[in-house]
Amino acid sequence: MLANTVYLTSHNRIDQPELDMSNVLTRIFIDTLVLSGSLLAETDREKEFVIWLAQHDQYAMGNGTVSFSLDEMPWEPNHFKENKFFMLRMIEQALQGAGWERLSYTPIDKDIRYALTAFRELILLFGKDDIDTNHYKYWRTMEEDDSSHTISKGYPKCDKHEVYLSCFGCVLCNGET
Repeated sequence: MLANTVYLTSHNRIDQPELDMSNVLTRIFIDTLVLSGSLLAETDREKEFVIWLAQHDQYAMGNGTVSFSLDEMPWEPNHFKENKFFMLRMIEQALQGAGWERLSYTPIDKDIRYALTAFRELILLFGKDDIDTNHYKYWRTMEEDDSSHTISKGYPKCDKHEVYLSCFGCVLCNGET
């Protein structure tokens, strides 16, 4: 049974490709991307992409509740090429196993490679015209209405796993409980 889906856009297009994943595969998918992204991110926006993904933590949100569409991510229209290049590098690093030694489990190679490769194809199909900046504006302003900030000041990392923390803490620590 499939539990989470990554959509190209939030628009209900019949022909749009998507990535369906089980809860277990979704956990591995998010974990490996957060690991590789935390190793690569240099700019504030790159760190925000990693934190945005880390907030799709099933241990905090619940199984089957972390589906998303690419247009919800923190894209910057004026820096779309750079954003896309970062995402592709993050996926490539995850495919190469960057940071996997920090995981408390061994990912099922065939399954995670399928998910990351399919995600890369979605990123390649995603265009500048698909960006919906309202999602980013909403995400950034959530911290004004909530005691747990969307993005912690200074972009702190977990001492144990060295990944960027989301408002739920460390996605890897949360999975170990």
